[in-house]
Amino acid sequence: AVKLAEGSLTPLYQQVMGDIKDDSEHGVYHANDKIPSEAELSGMYEVSRITIRRAIEELVGEGYLTKRQGKGTFVNPPKLACKLLRPSAVQSFTDTCLECGRLAGAHVIAVTPAKATPDECELLGLKAGSELVRLRRVRTADGVPVMVEDLLLPLARHGYLLREDLEDVSVNDVLERRAGVRCATGRGRTIEMVRADAELSELLSVARGEPLFYVNGLMLDATGAPLMVERQHIVASLFVISF
Repeated sequence: AVKLAEGSLTPLYQQVMGDIKDDSEHGVYHANDKIPSEAELSGMYEVSRITIRRAIEELVGEGYLTKRQGKGTFVNPPKLACKLLRPSAVQSFTDTCLECGRLAGAHVIAVTPAKATPDECELLGLKAGSELVRLRRVRTADGVPVMVEDLLLPLARHGYLLREDLEDVSVNDVLERRAGVRCATGRGRTIEMVRADAELSELLSVARGEPLFYVNGLMLDATGAPLMVERQHIVASLFVISF
């Protein structure tokens, strides 16, 4: 049995949550392992099944566990630690996955020319009425949908993207190979919480209303020149945002 501190100010269910998290971090449970049943955990921790049930529900809500109908409760892979808001550098999704030992993927939804809005022209330093390449992809980690990214780049300079194979590749690598540039810093980047609409829920395989991080901002090249507008809808339960 695992002895909990009954006189502690920390509720018992939170103590159970912390212990399960610690077990996951220290190799007692591995990614995709099935954890013991509610009855087994109740016996292990010598607490009621109601306490165990709340701990599990909280961990599911935080993205640490997943319940599978008729199969049990399973440990999720570690969350991606995404350094989106570092002022001095930009960490790409591919690099984020690499640091976390995950395989980055990308599925192209659409690559099309489009007229830039006045705001987009201002951000990118373009003349009114200029055209853009709009690239929309679903980014995956070990095959699991994690974000929908929308990239907007000046068509006059990056029209080659309309003909490139952008499936499962780093756009930064393509930009460097074809134009000698890559994202170096960000400017005016914002992050807010939104909820998945019908389209995003389908693309990300989450329920409608699922909390998402929405990141929006301008990406600059190594010279500080505007390179592209980047917008990302990220499944909040799969990411930890570090500031």
